[in-house]
Amino acid sequence: MSTELSFLFVVGFMAIHLFSRHVHSLRRNPRSQFLSIAGGISVAYVFLHLLPELGDFQRELEGEGVLSYLEHHIYLIALIGLVLFYGLEQFVKKSHKHREHQSSISHHAGVFWVHIGTFALYNFSIGYLLVREEFTDSLGPWAFFIALGVHFITNDISLDEQHDRDYAKYGRWLLTASIFIGWITGVLTELHPFIVSYLVALLAGGIILNVMKEELPEERESSFPAFLGGVVAYTVILLLI
Repeated sequence: MSTELSFLFVVGFMAIHLFSRHVHSLRRNPRSQFLSIAGGISVAYVFLHLLPELGDFQRELEGEGVLSYLEHHIYLIALIGLVLFYGLEQFVKKSHKHREHQSSISHHAGVFWVHIGTFALYNFSIGYLLVREEFTDSLGPWAFFIALGVHFITNDISLDEQHDRDYAKYGRWLLTASIFIGWITGVLTELHPFIVSYLVALLAGGIILNVMKEELPEERESSFPAFLGGVVAYTVILLLI
C-alpha cells in the first residue's frame, strides 16, 4: 500500500476512535443491526484474508533456523490471540462485579489500563500493517480499511460501555495514538516477517473473539440476519477482488 493512501486510512481510523462514541443510535437494545453487519464483515475478512495470509507466512518462513519449529504453529498464535482476549474480557467482567461489592478505585484503574493497553498493542499492529501489508490489487487496501474500520466502531462502543469516563478521557486518545505510532513505525522501519506473521495471527484471533463476544450474549439481542448479511456480502466482495 502506498504511504499516501495508508496515511489517509490511518487518519480515518483515528477519526473513528475519536468520534464513534458520539453516535448514540448504536447504543441500544436490541443491538443495532449496523453493529451485527459490522461483525459479519470483520469475520468474513478474517477467514477469507487474514487466515489464508498466515499460510503464506508459514511458507515464506521455512528454514529460519531456531524459528523453524514455531513457524509451523502460526495458527496456534491465532488461537492464543483469541484466548488472550477472552481471558481479558473475563478479567474485566469480574472486576466490575468486584467493584459493585466494594469500591476500589485503584483496582479498577489497573484493570482499565491493562484492558486499554492490550487494545493499544492491537491497534499498533493494525497501524503497522497499514503500511507493510501487501495487496494483490488496488481494491485490497479498501477491503482492509472497511473491515477494520467497522470493527473499530464495534470495539469502541464496547470499550466505552465498559469504562465510560475513563475511556472518554484516556482510552480513545491512547488508541488513536497507538494506531498512528504503528503507522509511523511501518513508514520508518520494516519488522522481521516472523514478527509480522505473529502480529497478523494475534490480530486474527482477537478479531474473532471480539466479534463473537458482542454477537453471542443473549442480552445483546443481536440480529442473526444482519450478521449473516454482513458475512455473505463481504464474502462476495472479497472473492471478486
